[in-house]
Amino acid sequence: MPQKEPAKPKRPGPDDGVPPRLKEVYGFMTENNLDTVEIDEPGFKLRLVRRKAPAHIAVPVAVAAGAVAAAQTAAIQPAAQPEPGMPAGAVAVKSSMMGIFYRASSPSSPPFAKEGDIVKPGQVLCIIEAMKVFNELKAECAGTVLKVLAENGKPVKAGQDIFWIQRA
Repeated sequence: MPQKEPAKPKRPGPDDGVPPRLKEVYGFMTENNLDTVEIDEPGFKLRLVRRKAPAHIAVPVAVAAGAVAAAQTAAIQPAAQPEPGMPAGAVAVKSSMMGIFYRASSPSSPPFAKEGDIVKPGQVLCIIEAMKVFNELKAECAGTVLKVLAENGKPVKAGQDIFWIQRA
């Protein structure tokens, strides 16, 4: 009778320790070619942001065990070409998805951000409605709003410039 070979020890892989829900959301994100996914449910909050690196730069992807609050797939960004008419040192805040752009939470409310306002990282700039879900778009840097490029109540495309912000 042939003897069984001893079981080989399992080698740690890149997915060890990654929560299944994080894998599921990341899979949905990549399958649908989304740059940002944000989930805010009772007891579960997650924001994934995918940043594309130039083809000539190898970017390692690492997710620490238990890093459910936020994960970024790359920390290196290519140097963006400035938009025509955008002042030097300004950054463009782009729509993370296709939907309807709203400057305020209701027609009678003041806008979240208007030209000349000073904003902080994490401050809500606008809302984008997609499939009856209202998604907040937040500032990623501190600075002054130079220009609002989208029209209230009108559709925006994923990747479209919505605000120009002069970094502080």
